[in-house]
Amino acid sequence: MRNVVAIILGGGQGTRLHPLTKLRAKPAVPIAGKYRLIDIPISNCINSGIQKIFVLTQFNSASLNRHINLAYQFGHLSDGFVEVLAAQQTPENQDWFQGTADAVRQCLRQIEEFKVTDLLILSGDHLYRMDYHRFIDEHRESNADVTIPVIGVGEHRASSFGLLKIDKEKNVLEFSEKPKGDDLKKMRVDTTVLGLNPEQAEQQPYIASMGIYAFKRDVLLELLKRDHKKTDFGKEIIPAAIGEKIIKTYLFDDYWEDIGTIQSFYKANMDLLKYPNPAFSFHDPSAPLFTRQRFLPPTKIIDCHIESSMITEGCTLLKSHIRNSLIGIRTYINENAIIENSLIMGADFLIKDEKQQALLDNGEIPIGVGPNTVIKRAIVDKNARIGANVRIINQDDIQESEREAEGFYIRDGIVVITKNAVIKEGTVI
Repeated sequence: MRNVVAIILGGGQGTRLHPLTKLRAKPAVPIAGKYRLIDIPISNCINSGIQKIFVLTQFNSASLNRHINLAYQFGHLSDGFVEVLAAQQTPENQDWFQGTADAVRQCLRQIEEFKVTDLLILSGDHLYRMDYHRFIDEHRESNADVTIPVIGVGEHRASSFGLLKIDKEKNVLEFSEKPKGDDLKKMRVDTTVLGLNPEQAEQQPYIASMGIYAFKRDVLLELLKRDHKKTDFGKEIIPAAIGEKIIKTYLFDDYWEDIGTIQSFYKANMDLLKYPNPAFSFHDPSAPLFTRQRFLPPTKIIDCHIESSMITEGCTLLKSHIRNSLIGIRTYINENAIIENSLIMGADFLIKDEKQQALLDNGEIPIGVGPNTVIKRAIVDKNARIGANVRIINQDDIQESEREAEGFYIRDGIVVITKNAVIKEGTVI
């Protein structure tokens, strides 16, 4: 694994995750109360023995840079690093990243310095746990120029992915990026050839790319330098290389979620609360997920009723009812609040009890959830100030709404309170 460099793509503006991406890059979006999305691929790399890691970004990267600098230091006795490469103007190119392949192409000056054998291209907005060591071993043993991890998917999800057709030796014969209609039907295959059992194959008749690629270093450099007009791996680089290069697939038969929308983000967080067998768990000592060490105090829970929830560090919960919810770091919840089926991201700094009470006594709205407030099926971003007697319940069952001036959006029926928002006392959403 010392001969592998990992390149994590930070994605574009993250419009489908807006407003969570309004003030931060997509890989910097918090997940599971204390982590960020970027922690997933970086942790997978570290657990797999890969310690040369680049993260490519261009939008709102300040908080991402700060998180990476504080979280990932390999020390003087290691040649490992996690380095952010942001889009920049150069004499050769004065444009921002135009696609996944163009992002890597524009950073080749830094990447080419490493005389490794393989380059691993990853995404910064997926939730999964993969042993890249096994993946790279199979990539090398098959003598593939390119290897694409894939999953089986059903009809309702297939058009959201790049779909493949393969032969019995797992060689890629065809690649179609997010096909629709008749083009989608043409990509339907017997996925037992992929390694799925007959029951799985019936439910998942499509082979979907995970948006992850292992390249022989020299092959990737050749493909990127050959035609600068090809800017995307899935749409252009991979399809054009079929028949010329050896392109194989690697079956990943485990939990994997593309955190591309508010709905998928909300579902991924809520799935963590299932017990005893969540679809994905952060509780795996054999492959831990790393993040920044914050040295926060234990959470204080005073006379609360809590069901099927996860509570992170540094919180203060007072006489509240919390059910099927995820409470992020440094969250302050006042008396008689009700939180159900929600994600509360918490705060960027710790709040003293006496300061909290002083603000309440002065009629001001402190960071956190106010007394007698009800929050159901919502995402509350960091540092939100929610007053007393507020009801965030989407009482009119609205599916889509943009109320930025009032501090909230509604996406797929999920209320999203924006970062630093102030929701006045008595507000009903």
